[in-house]
Amino acid sequence: MASEMPGPVCLIENTNERLAINPEALKILASDSQPVVVVAIVGLYRTGKSYLMNKLAGKKKGFSLGSTVQSHTKGIWMWCVPHPKKPNHTLVLLDTEGLGDVEKGDNQNDSWIFALAILLSSTFVYNSMGTITQQAMDQLHYVTELTDRIRVKSSPTGNGNEDSADFISFFPDFVWTLRDFSLDLEADGQSITPDEYLELSLRLKKGTSQKEKNFNMARLCIRKFFPKKKCFIFDQPTHRKKLGKLETLHDSELDPEFLQQSETFCSYIFSNSKAKTLSGGIKVNGQRLENLVLTYVNAINNGDMPCMEDAVLTLAQIENSASVKKAIDHYSQQMSQRLHLPTETLQELLDLHRTIEKEAIEIFIKSSFKDVDHLFQKELRAKLEEKRDDFCKQNLKVSSDRCSALLEEIFSPLEEGVKQGIYSKPGGYRLFLDKTKELKKKYHQTPGKGLQAEEVLQTYLSSKESMTDAILQTDQTLTEKEKIIELERVKAESAEASAKMLEEIQRKTQQMLEDKEKSYQEHVRQLTEKIESERAQIQEEQRNILALKLKEQEKILREGFQAESRRLAEEIRNLQIEVSKPRGRCVIS
Repeated sequence: MASEMPGPVCLIENTNERLAINPEALKILASDSQPVVVVAIVGLYRTGKSYLMNKLAGKKKGFSLGSTVQSHTKGIWMWCVPHPKKPNHTLVLLDTEGLGDVEKGDNQNDSWIFALAILLSSTFVYNSMGTITQQAMDQLHYVTELTDRIRVKSSPTGNGNEDSADFISFFPDFVWTLRDFSLDLEADGQSITPDEYLELSLRLKKGTSQKEKNFNMARLCIRKFFPKKKCFIFDQPTHRKKLGKLETLHDSELDPEFLQQSETFCSYIFSNSKAKTLSGGIKVNGQRLENLVLTYVNAINNGDMPCMEDAVLTLAQIENSASVKKAIDHYSQQMSQRLHLPTETLQELLDLHRTIEKEAIEIFIKSSFKDVDHLFQKELRAKLEEKRDDFCKQNLKVSSDRCSALLEEIFSPLEEGVKQGIYSKPGGYRLFLDKTKELKKKYHQTPGKGLQAEEVLQTYLSSKESMTDAILQTDQTLTEKEKIIELERVKAESAEASAKMLEEIQRKTQQMLEDKEKSYQEHVRQLTEKIESERAQIQEEQRNILALKLKEQEKILREGFQAESRRLAEEIRNLQIEVSKPRGRCVIS
């Protein structure tokens, strides 16, 4: 976390017309690069949700408790604190406005607040008063509306309906907290745990009438959608008259049993609540949570259904673009620091390029995800190739400039001698050749010229051919035949040098092609490793969902619900097909 928040801030304000996002809250999330464990609490207003959230924050005050029949929390409030048990993790607490507030009149936004709490959290706490009665289940009708509020996939397959397996992969763990619980936990004369009590309460009722369908609806949704379910019971914290001052009371004024139950609840949340994770094992940090909030709320305000797959793809677009930039920045910085221009050989530059390119690809692969059709990796590959070519051009230019300057320095005395007529005399041509040979040797022996040494020398010598020819023609010690032979020798020497230069250009072109192929293979190698890792992660998720489905099917069959069992069997078959699908071939072209 960038800095610890002194108290909660409004994340999403419910104006009863629209949902408004607080920019200050987004800034807090944007500054947090740590994985987040997101715990959201929902329930009827005036049921003590805020007290539990303050306990999780390790504070007595923070989230507004309120002491009247008016609901205090309008929208969703957020409090980010360092996680007490997971180092380098942030605990994000989301306290929602009370459901069923009579002052609102319209419960449309209640459904959206409920849906957002599901979408954003890794642990979803449903808080209610008393026991799990049919009335308590009826108040959970928001669960039955989720499939009308949320889409998992952009384009559902088959008959257009998404099955619960799709939802399980995205949904948080479910915790039911029962406040002011006064019953003895018993069934058939035996003591039972709160979890067993929840299991019993989620049993279905046989029958085909509307009454039975209504009875079963919320229970089926909780059983089918939530991968993990837990229940906690709480005694009344203190005398009814003191409840309004709960945040000011000392622990000694609270019921010891209630205090112990609160500690047990907090300990469970700290130890068992997972970091918010997207399909494929993608861990959500503060920055990613910020983008999820924006995507979901914008969809709702535009009259669309929030789509989890779309949200992940939107997130991927933002992050993959940033990942390309991060990788390219690393490449540019490292090449500038470690490349000493000019290099003596092209291979020297290409070897360094491949080393740093590998690092850049690793940076991209590590931080990118859901790169559909490898578009961003193709962009990275093209940009790395462009950067490599730029460094090659820089290398040639630095070499050319250095060689030109060196030739001017070394050969200027010779040119000055020509101007003064030193070589325009009998035997001058031989003197000129000896001096040229001596200066060429000096040029060749000077280090640090780079790749263009021969090309720049030959270009220079070619530019002085007329001067050489003039000295040759004025040398009276040479016969006409000797002059012709000498001209042929110079021409042959020049042709040989040109052939060598052409051969060198072809060799460099071949080196560049080989480097391009090695670059492609490095991209494919790293991407293949990532695809295999992601596939293993998804298959593990699917196997876990499959195990949950098989367990649920077993329970449904025991309870005697054949039709529901057949629906589950169909979902299980679809999952088994997904798990056994062969891996596609990795191609970046």
